[in-house]
Amino acid sequence: MAPALEDGEFDNDDYYSLLNVRREATQEELKVSYRRLCMLYHPDKHRDPELKRQAEQLFNLVHQAYEVLSDPQSRAIYDIYGKRGLDVEGWEVVERKRSPVEIREEFERLQREREERRLQQRTNPKGMISVGVDATDLFDHYEEDYEDVPGGGFPHVEINKMHISQSIEAPLTTSDTAVLSGSLSTHNGNGGGNINVALRRVTSAKGWGEVEFGAGDTHGPLLGMKIFRNLTARCFVTAQCGLHFSSRGVRPGCTTMLARHLDKNTMGYLQWRWGTQSSMNTSIVRDTKTSHFTLAMQLGIPHSFMMMSYQYKFQDDDQTKVKGSIKLNRASQTYFFPIHLTDQLLPSAVFYATVGPLVFYLAIQRLVIRPYVRAQKEHDLEKHRESSASDIARKRQEAESAVLLMQESVRRIIETEESKMGLIILNAWYGKFVTDNSQKHERAKVIDVTVPLQCLVKDSKLILTEATKSGLPGFYDPCVGEEKSLKVLYQFQGVMHQVLSPEGEALRIPKQSHRIDADT
Repeated sequence: MAPALEDGEFDNDDYYSLLNVRREATQEELKVSYRRLCMLYHPDKHRDPELKRQAEQLFNLVHQAYEVLSDPQSRAIYDIYGKRGLDVEGWEVVERKRSPVEIREEFERLQREREERRLQQRTNPKGMISVGVDATDLFDHYEEDYEDVPGGGFPHVEINKMHISQSIEAPLTTSDTAVLSGSLSTHNGNGGGNINVALRRVTSAKGWGEVEFGAGDTHGPLLGMKIFRNLTARCFVTAQCGLHFSSRGVRPGCTTMLARHLDKNTMGYLQWRWGTQSSMNTSIVRDTKTSHFTLAMQLGIPHSFMMMSYQYKFQDDDQTKVKGSIKLNRASQTYFFPIHLTDQLLPSAVFYATVGPLVFYLAIQRLVIRPYVRAQKEHDLEKHRESSASDIARKRQEAESAVLLMQESVRRIIETEESKMGLIILNAWYGKFVTDNSQKHERAKVIDVTVPLQCLVKDSKLILTEATKSGLPGFYDPCVGEEKSLKVLYQFQGVMHQVLSPEGEALRIPKQSHRIDADT
């Protein structure tokens, strides 16, 4: 179904599903399906007053679906916005003489205007606070020698560095964005900061460009430009030019980098830098879960070098530093607290940095996070059910009425299929099934759709499109917001068959792969 016109709105009337046709169905396919349902639901075929009333309601619903889908202009609007798109006040200003393509373009233009209005009211703040904690004294201090010194008996933990950064994005249009960012850093009593303003424009799906203005207490004012471009799916290039203003004058600089994915874990880089320190650098970087390898060579002024490095966890005990960290995320804000535990590989430090946080995480995940997420999901589902209760009740009543009206047609279809050992639907259920992976408290939520499916059988074949199955005649949604499937047990040529079809997938029976073995 096409997206709704406003956030949070739902459109439960799927005309394609009701007529059981593809979204690309031709006028002839629509007409065949419409005629078949008209014969099934025509009020004149029923003498009972109640059945006649129910048939009239369903007949009108089918007629409405056919009118929309058979009209090119209405179908174009429906495909974009669903049924609500046809009910919106003001859509009639679109001239009926326009072609479907022109109507699509008109609605897409209106949608872009709404998106631009939303962009003007929305920002995307991002921030990070990093606080470095030196806790080496917890595991490496002299208790006996300093017991008499005031405070010497207690480990000394201190904050030795801090970094704060914040950025705010202000979308100007669908392709232009203004970014305001700033940062402050301090380490062992020395610090600095900067502020930057950037204007970014997305030129295409493959690239973007950015102009940056900045000022800080270390490099002075900055004026720069950056361009990014995807050359292929595995290769991209970036170019960056800038002017640094200081008391010594203006320092221009330009950097160009070509990068390519060599394989899943390996990148190759080729970089040129022009300015006060010009150079050409090429490198290969391979990063996996257990190692990090870098091979680089640089030719430049004033430094030329060739470097190769390989890192492996705990490669050198004398140089190993054990660190832990706490990372919290709230919305788009990140709070990061790296904790330096020891300069040596001590068993106690290793335990507190690895096993301790892991046990704590697993306990919180199992005792707090999972129950909360499960409860929140159930709460959201319950709210969704309450908000759509009246609509589901209406759909259920329509489905039950449709099943009553189908009885006579189904009886004739079964007689015809039995005479040629054709397709007989023995049992069919639609909804949520209990599996081995389901929670203990979960139960099946299914409805019997044997009659509606048998009514759709024609010439010993049953074809369902990828449209939502809850919109089929005689169907309704028994478990709103949950995953659903269709389970069918059928007989073809005297042999039993069974199939389980997930929601949203097309189904065609009979098939040899559905056959049930005699042993089963």
